[in-house]
Amino acid sequence: MKPFFLSIALLTIITCFCQQQTKLNITESVDFKDDVRANEVLSMHLSNSNLMGVVRDSKRNLLFDIFNPSLIRLNGIEIEKPKNEDFCGELFFENTIKIFTVYSPSKKERILYCYEFNINDATHKKTELFKTNVENNQKIFSGANKRQTAFAMSPNGQYFTILTDDIKKNASSYTVHVYNSKDLVLLYEKKYQENTEKFYEPNDVYIDDSATVYTLGKLFLEGRSEKKENKNNYNFILNKLTQTSINTLSLNFNDNTHIRSLVISGQEDKIRLLGFYSQKNVSNIKGLILFDVNAELMEILQTKSHNLPEKVYNDLYSTAVADKKKDKELSNFYVDHVLKDSFGNTYLLAEEYFVTSVYVSMGMNGGYWQTVYHYDDVLAIKLNKEGELEWGRSIFKRATAPSYNAFIKDEQLHVVLNSGKNLIEKEDGRVKVSKGLFESSSLYDIVYNSEGDVSYDKIQDNKNKTYYSPYFGIFKENRFITIGHDEGKKRFLILE
Repeated sequence: MKPFFLSIALLTIITCFCQQQTKLNITESVDFKDDVRANEVLSMHLSNSNLMGVVRDSKRNLLFDIFNPSLIRLNGIEIEKPKNEDFCGELFFENTIKIFTVYSPSKKERILYCYEFNINDATHKKTELFKTNVENNQKIFSGANKRQTAFAMSPNGQYFTILTDDIKKNASSYTVHVYNSKDLVLLYEKKYQENTEKFYEPNDVYIDDSATVYTLGKLFLEGRSEKKENKNNYNFILNKLTQTSINTLSLNFNDNTHIRSLVISGQEDKIRLLGFYSQKNVSNIKGLILFDVNAELMEILQTKSHNLPEKVYNDLYSTAVADKKKDKELSNFYVDHVLKDSFGNTYLLAEEYFVTSVYVSMGMNGGYWQTVYHYDDVLAIKLNKEGELEWGRSIFKRATAPSYNAFIKDEQLHVVLNSGKNLIEKEDGRVKVSKGLFESSSLYDIVYNSEGDVSYDKIQDNKNKTYYSPYFGIFKENRFITIGHDEGKKRFLILE
């Protein structure tokens, strides 16, 4: 057996990919400890005075912590919440974090609350926004999308909007609620897409500085099937809502173009809608599609589509498989981030996400089925200001929990994630970003320059160090900050 293990060890040495140390400056905060267990980070935000507010969730409490610029904890506040009160969204602007929760005192009643946390003066308050009744213990927010798609704040921070479902037994409708951010006064609410025959599926929402709301969704023509007779069974509808009016725009595209969802990206005086398209079905992607819409006139200015670049496939598959995959298309990708640099370029990042079940045998005692969540490959696409495709890359990755974050710094795209201690370069040049069964992990900064060239920069080896979760991080004032934990103690990591 010794020669076998020796050959494996030699092979590992040969195939280890050489990584360089990150060029970013690394700072770690001092440890802090909680009185109650609360590892789930709901929101992190820097105030105008560079104090950081962090809101976390435990079973019966919300925890609100404030840290100075050196990330030393100044205040730690515990707020009790009822058992049936659940987090549903977050927004922030300047010095205030808003956390939204839904309280379900019964199967029929729902109450939406807003917790406001002022980072500068360490105060908080809880406000009831509205009550509503539901049928059949139904939720008031749609979908299991990875992105937050029911809450949005205007760029100037003066207004925010909340989208809720009003689906009844024989009809469906949706309501836009628009509030003043400072005093939480309801400015207006308006129902839209009320229909007794057709089903509407919300995709995204945007609110501008004049409190005009744009909602985007998929209107099914018959039932809820994506296809009828091998043709699209839906239209994408952009709704423009004000206090006094509703305007709608239907997006036209070929019957053989299938789109799972679109996201809204504000572009000065126009609305840009971005997503992936397929020529086979909505679960697949062949390329990128965009619609530019005149926000005032609600007219389509241009429609563009781009096939995924060859480099995307080469990053994921061997040369032989990559050629075949271009015909078969990729599948199960969801948009996570839409980022912009100072030149007006847009970076779209999407992650492969799907769920499987595995049977775990307990021997003589039978077994059970276990749900496995897959957060795998990541796509990174760059578009210029005019909507032309600059480049596309991908990260060959495997994970079972949300594992990455992304930001733009010095006109470069940074993707921060945990992987195995030694990245593996395969014979065909691909780099696999995953952790082996007995391998320790490391934190990496994967950097793409303006031309799409990539470098794999190691931040730290995690063994005997704090394990940081970049998924919960924030990027502001040219610094990326994320939280980590080690044996009950917590601390922050700063990359700048």
